[in-house]
Amino acid sequence: MDEAAHPHPTPAPPFEQAPPTAVGEPEVPGESVMSDADTMSTDDPAPGDPGAGAGESAGAWVTVDDPPGGGPGESDSAPAGSPEALRILSEVFGYDSFRGDQGAIIDHVAGGGDAVVLMPTGGGKSLCYQIPSLLRPGTGIVVSPLIALMADQVAALESLGIRAAFLNSSLDVDEARAVEAAFEAGELDLLYMAPERLVLERTRALLRRGHVSLFAIDEAHCVSQWGHDFRRDYLGLSLLAEEFPQIPRIALTATATRATHEELTERLRMGRARHFVSSFDRPNIQYRIVPKDQARKQLMDFIAGEHSGEAGIVYCLSRKSVDAVAQALDARGIPALPYHAGMDAADRAANQARFLHEDGIVMVATIAFGMGIDKPDVRFVAHLDLPKSIEGYYQETGRAGRDGLAATAWMAYGLGDVVNQRRLIDSGEGSAEFQRSQRAHLDAMLALCETVDCRRVQLLRYFGQESEPCGNCDTCLNPPRTWEATIAAQKLLSALIRLDRERGQQFGSGQVIDVLLGRDNPRSAQSRHEELSVWGVGAELSEKQWRTVIRQLMAADIVAAAGEYNVLVPGPRATGVLRGEEIVHLRDDPEPARASRRSRSASGAGGARASAADGLEGADRELFEALRDWRTETAREKKIPPYMVFSDATLVGIVEARPTLIGALGTVSGVGLKKRAEYGEAILTVVAEAAAGE
Repeated sequence: MDEAAHPHPTPAPPFEQAPPTAVGEPEVPGESVMSDADTMSTDDPAPGDPGAGAGESAGAWVTVDDPPGGGPGESDSAPAGSPEALRILSEVFGYDSFRGDQGAIIDHVAGGGDAVVLMPTGGGKSLCYQIPSLLRPGTGIVVSPLIALMADQVAALESLGIRAAFLNSSLDVDEARAVEAAFEAGELDLLYMAPERLVLERTRALLRRGHVSLFAIDEAHCVSQWGHDFRRDYLGLSLLAEEFPQIPRIALTATATRATHEELTERLRMGRARHFVSSFDRPNIQYRIVPKDQARKQLMDFIAGEHSGEAGIVYCLSRKSVDAVAQALDARGIPALPYHAGMDAADRAANQARFLHEDGIVMVATIAFGMGIDKPDVRFVAHLDLPKSIEGYYQETGRAGRDGLAATAWMAYGLGDVVNQRRLIDSGEGSAEFQRSQRAHLDAMLALCETVDCRRVQLLRYFGQESEPCGNCDTCLNPPRTWEATIAAQKLLSALIRLDRERGQQFGSGQVIDVLLGRDNPRSAQSRHEELSVWGVGAELSEKQWRTVIRQLMAADIVAAAGEYNVLVPGPRATGVLRGEEIVHLRDDPEPARASRRSRSASGAGGARASAADGLEGADRELFEALRDWRTETAREKKIPPYMVFSDATLVGIVEARPTLIGALGTVSGVGLKKRAEYGEAILTVVAEAAAGE
């Protein structure tokens, strides 16, 4: 393969993220309208970040990195990748070896085989189709959900010398014709398009006139009708198996339960595919869920105390909350920007560009934000409202720490979250089966919030992976105390029943707690609540403790919220508790234990550091900062995010190598041939100037 004539792919190197991406307009007018529910994560690690492992066994489930006894299949050591694949990895991306089973996946697809690939965010999925597209004759067709994502991916590929283009409704007629002509002439390595365009007969006729090397279906979980990101247009992608049976297909996703995995395999007609299922663990992320108590203040204290000056994402349920929280953070001196579907498209794009191009910006957003955001140095993801499912939570928190360094997934969770999410499901549209599915998703999320065991163990178990306590989540670092709360639950249920039967009244948590505490107020006085047998029976607990009890009982379906005003009523499991047939154990909410920067950097598997440059001192630190300044200026001139020039990890490698010749840059991880040619002289100048000043 002639290098000059055949540019190379741009998957994201391990720490040099691939393209920044934006949430954009729908591919075909009227097909897909952006909303705050349009969340996806084309959260591949940087190009070249060899991903986690996968296993063998054609046409069967293959789990990679399974803990002892875990998963349906064990993995032998995987092939390291063909010599030609390794050459591309080295010369284009500047990395010496693949991670996990990336090499095995690439060899399989390049050899003409179909593959279903499940890798966590940051695992290196993009390499798994980009390198095979270069190894095989023809053009790789990549199915990507939104057009803004395609534009950024193509820009990143072109920065590495890859012949890439996209075909969507953002192009005018002449631009679209030029792309089609380039495809038919064999002048493209990769062509991106959305699923709604791919299924058009005109597009399929175009593909038949050209030479397709493979089809890559990114975000393949979108085909799952019961998943958190269902997109109807993905259902049409099954036609690829019918019309192009000889062309290999690779379906990729960062999040899928066993049920979703099986469903996407069936719906995409990937029955003969080889399956590569990597570990879902992200050991550098510390998971923490705190009881909600003045959540906005809790968030500001968390950011100021642990992540001051660092990039992060804050997720809120409503657009109104997004705007209010962004303003509050900004007023506190924390640079913050809003992002939601109700904003003008130009304002959204401008805010996203600032987040990607500048350091230390906090993006406050609905779940409309996040798809394809490959920014490697997001140090925290915070949730001020409960996600609807573990899949959504996993995807959103996975946007932190893509560079492999220490990061935090923080969430404030309270009684209102349980009430609101259950109400949204009960009042929402959809079949009874769909609502049951949504309740199951929510119940799993609530179980994660209320667990007294390791959160990572529970999170991974949801995806079918068994593991040991991690030592890097709040329940491991500060184990909560549990207590036998059957009597407290019975008192609460009795209060609900007495108020209903003897007064014909139902209330929300505040008034019910006042009755349990025997606390006078005008409403109780008017209704003579002090005459009820349950008046004051719960005085042994504080108001805060009762709120914690109610939250957990609601999460356990012992208490429920009903009606327009979310009044409390006995839940499906109440009868067994009242009769003493079911014992109730609850957790005490522990006092928040703030993780210091030092403890965070040392915690977790692999001892993830908080910064790539943490170990640099003196002259080495000065050179690193000089290289960062050069990178910032270069990125500004090119109008690209700094990490698309070089990642911090690569800059550290340059500091350690202190090259004096262009060729010496070839020993630095993350410096490929094109970047060496483009930036080499400038890097040598920075290194030389630093040496002269020492």
